[in-house]
Amino acid sequence: MPARALEPAGVALVDKPAGPSSFAIVAQIRRRTGARTGHAGTLDPFATGLLLILSGRATKLAPRLVGLDKRYVTTVDLTATTTTGDPEGEVVERHEPPASIELDVLRGEIALPVPAASAVKIGGVRAYNLHRRGVEVEMPIRRSFVYALDVVDRDATTVTLDLRASSGTYVRSIAHALGGHCRTLRRLEVGPFSVADAVSPERFEPSALLSEEEVLAAL
Repeated sequence: MPARALEPAGVALVDKPAGPSSFAIVAQIRRRTGARTGHAGTLDPFATGLLLILSGRATKLAPRLVGLDKRYVTTVDLTATTTTGDPEGEVVERHEPPASIELDVLRGEIALPVPAASAVKIGGVRAYNLHRRGVEVEMPIRRSFVYALDVVDRDATTVTLDLRASSGTYVRSIAHALGGHCRTLRRLEVGPFSVADAVSPERFEPSALLSEEEVLAAL
């Protein structure tokens, strides 16, 4: 790796739009900087919100950042479950939305199956690749911790939730446990970093990179 690929160094707070994958956003930032580039946790293509993009020497900070707690807001469609837990999957079952929803069982330590369309490896193969090929497998159970889970809006068919959870929590699994799927998903915070301070990929400039010192001081 040439030395020039270690500069510019720092962490970019990027507000990912719906559509492109997180890897596409990483590639977009890499083309802008010409530096070694990574990330500290992906978002599904349909999801929006905060991505931490690591540039140059700052890629070594990844182990310090990937395990940070996260905050999301999601709108759950309570009328149907899908194969992926989001709008991109095929509908598995349609039903009437519940009159009320029980959130207490989804607070604190939870144990839910990992979504079939995830990056978890099953027998050395990414689960989403198996899912695309139509291979049905028993997904592993993932334990995580939900610190807060609150209703911020409710209508006849959906509920919008604000949740804070440990790294590794699949919001799509929470939606499935409620008998629905994520219609929208937005990541608001990663540890001390907020999407309010992020820029769109198109507006990113290397001068916006947080230095390694600024990142470590925030942790």
